[in-house]
Amino acid sequence: MLDAIRWDTDLIRRYDLAGPRYTSYPTAVQFHSQVGTFDLLHALRESRKALRPLSLYVHVPFCANICYYCACNKVITKDRGRALPYLQRLEQEIQLIACHLDPGQKVEQLHFGGGTPTFLSHDELRQLMGHLRQHFNLLDDDSGDYGIEIDPREADWSTMGLLRELGFNRVSIGLQDLDPAVQRAVNRLQSLEETRAVIEAARTLQFRSINIDLIYGLPKQTPDNFARTVEEVINLQPDRLSVFNYAHLPERFMPQRRINSHELPAPAEKLQMLQRTIEQLTAAGYRYIGMDHFALPDDELAIAQEESTLQRNFQGYTTHGHCDLIGLGVSAISQIGDLYCQNSSDLTQYQNLLGGAQLATSRGLVCNQDDRVRREVIQQLICNFSLDFEAIEQQFNIDFRGYFGELWPQLQAMAEDGLIKLSNENIEVLPAGRLLVRSVCMVFDAYLEQQNRQRFSRVI
Repeated sequence: MLDAIRWDTDLIRRYDLAGPRYTSYPTAVQFHSQVGTFDLLHALRESRKALRPLSLYVHVPFCANICYYCACNKVITKDRGRALPYLQRLEQEIQLIACHLDPGQKVEQLHFGGGTPTFLSHDELRQLMGHLRQHFNLLDDDSGDYGIEIDPREADWSTMGLLRELGFNRVSIGLQDLDPAVQRAVNRLQSLEETRAVIEAARTLQFRSINIDLIYGLPKQTPDNFARTVEEVINLQPDRLSVFNYAHLPERFMPQRRINSHELPAPAEKLQMLQRTIEQLTAAGYRYIGMDHFALPDDELAIAQEESTLQRNFQGYTTHGHCDLIGLGVSAISQIGDLYCQNSSDLTQYQNLLGGAQLATSRGLVCNQDDRVRREVIQQLICNFSLDFEAIEQQFNIDFRGYFGELWPQLQAMAEDGLIKLSNENIEVLPAGRLLVRSVCMVFDAYLEQQNRQRFSRVI
C-alpha cells in the first residue's frame, strides 16, 4: 500500500504555485485554431483501423440556476424548451462522428457532464441515450463505466430509476458545502436531506459508485464549519470524494463577480481546511489518490493506483486511459491518439455549424514526439507518484538524464527539500510531496514559462 501523505506547512507555502491540473499534456491552453475537422476525421480513421475502445463524454450545458463559483461552460435558463434544438444538433454530431468509427469499437466509458444533465426531461434523456446506443457500441451487461453528474435539486427517485434503466451505474453528486450561510453566498441552497435522498436511491438501485464533490475556499467558510460538512459527508459514505480548491478568478468567470471577495477565507484558513479534511478522510479510511481525489481502498481508482495502472485524462483520474476519448456537445474535448481537439464553446456557433452538417471542431493540437515523452512522464508522476527512467528510455528510445539534463538542478532542489527522492534510476514522490505533485509535474512542462500563470489555479 502507498504511504500516507504527510502535511508539511513550510513546503506547501513554498511550492503552492499556480499551475495546470494536467488532465492533459500539453494542456488546453496550448490548443490553436490550425487544428480542425480534417484532423479529427483523420484521427477517427486511425482509431477505427486500430479498433481502439472508446470513452464518450457528452456535455449538457443547461442549468436552471447560477452557482456563483462555477467556471464550467453553461447556459443558465428556466426555459426547458431550449434543450430541444441543442439535442437535435447533438444527435447530428453523434451521427457524423459515429459513421467514421467501427461498430466493433466498444464504449467502455460514458460520462454525461455539464451544466446539469438532469436538466433534460425523462423523455429527452431516453431519446439521447437511444440515439447513442443506435450509433455507438454501448455495453448492455452493466460492465461499462457509465457515469452522470447529478444536482440533487434536479433529481428524485424516479430520475435515478430512469438513469439506472438507461444503463448508468455511477453518479457524481455536486454538494460543495452544507452550511446555509455559505450556500447563500454562492447561490446554491441544497439541503443534506435532498442529497441523502439521491444517495439512498442510488444505493437501492445498485449504482456501482457514488462520488461527492466538495469545494474549500468559498465565501463564509471557516475551518470549523467546513469540518462539519466533511463529517456529514463521511456519514453518507461515498465511494469517492473530490475536494476542490476554489480558484477565485472573477476577471475570467463572470458569475464569480457576484462573490464578495472580502468574505473569502484567508490563505492560512484554506490550508487549515485542507489539512483537517485530509485528517478526517484518512481517519475514515479514505485513500488520497492525488489532485484533490480520495477513494475507499476497495474502489477501482485505489486498486488501479496500487497496481500502477491508474491514468489521467479529461475525465480526471480513470482506469480507461487506453480508450480514445470522444467529446460530444458544446465545448467538449476529444483525445484520439495524438490529437486533442475541442468543439466550439459558443452555443450558437456550435448549433449553426452542425445545422450546416459540419462538425463543430474549433481548435486543438497534435502532439509531437517531445509532447509524447513529457506526457508520459507527467502521467506517471501524477498517477503513481513515481517515475522509472528506464521505462521511459525504452518506450521513447532516449537517454533520460541526457534528455532532461537542464531540469536536473530543479529536481535536485526538490529532493533536498524533501518533495521527492531522486536517484539515477527513478523519481519517487515522497509523502510530503504528494499534495504538491502538480509542482513536480510543472518542472517537466515545456510550455509553462510561455504561459500566463493567472490562467491556472494554485496547487493548494
